[in-house]
Amino acid sequence: MKNKIFIVALSLFSIININAQENQTLGNDSKSENKLYVKGNALLIPIGVINAGLEYQLNNKFTLQGDVLISPWKSFAGHELQYYSLSVEGRYYFKEAFKGWFLGANMGASSFVLQKWSYWNDDPYPSKREENVIFTKSNLYQKGYSFLVGVTAGYQFRLADNWNMELYGTLGSSQDFYKGYDRVSGKRYDEAKNYNRSGEIIPYRGGVMISYRLK
Repeated sequence: MKNKIFIVALSLFSIININAQENQTLGNDSKSENKLYVKGNALLIPIGVINAGLEYQLNNKFTLQGDVLISPWKSFAGHELQYYSLSVEGRYYFKEAFKGWFLGANMGASSFVLQKWSYWNDDPYPSKREENVIFTKSNLYQKGYSFLVGVTAGYQFRLADNWNMELYGTLGSSQDFYKGYDRVSGKRYDEAKNYNRSGEIIPYRGGVMISYRLK
């Protein structure tokens, strides 16, 4: 499954790159206007998480997007939720750029200090580094970074002059490198000398983007 997602994402990036090069070779004889939109995720703003980006038109059906996500919460509802990510995405619109259904290939990287949902209970957790040391699971959190690659699907439509709305989601592979800590003592609870490593298929992006045309 991970290999299939990577192959699909890589194929989409290759198609976008080939079409962009063809446009340059042809000299853009049609002199079509390349639009640029700035956008923000309306679903995340109410909880104080910033997700903003820029989407630039390469040709009639292809665009290139870059975006950032910033979640600065040292504690959110009692859980660590600091998450910072950058991603780049190539998109293919079936109708025309910024209109209708699209598929995208996404690649990104992130840094995080967070508590996994499976640690949201007060069960005892024996240390994997020291004998006779018992932690409380809800006091444990993870700190590290991730590399992500996935496939995006979505739909974009016009709201008003210069304004668009977009619904989208990304499914892909997250390769994570992290260390585990106890927030009370500051000790590590895991047994890895350096970083633990985990990989999983997850939905790692999504929401409702409101876009404004800059040019």
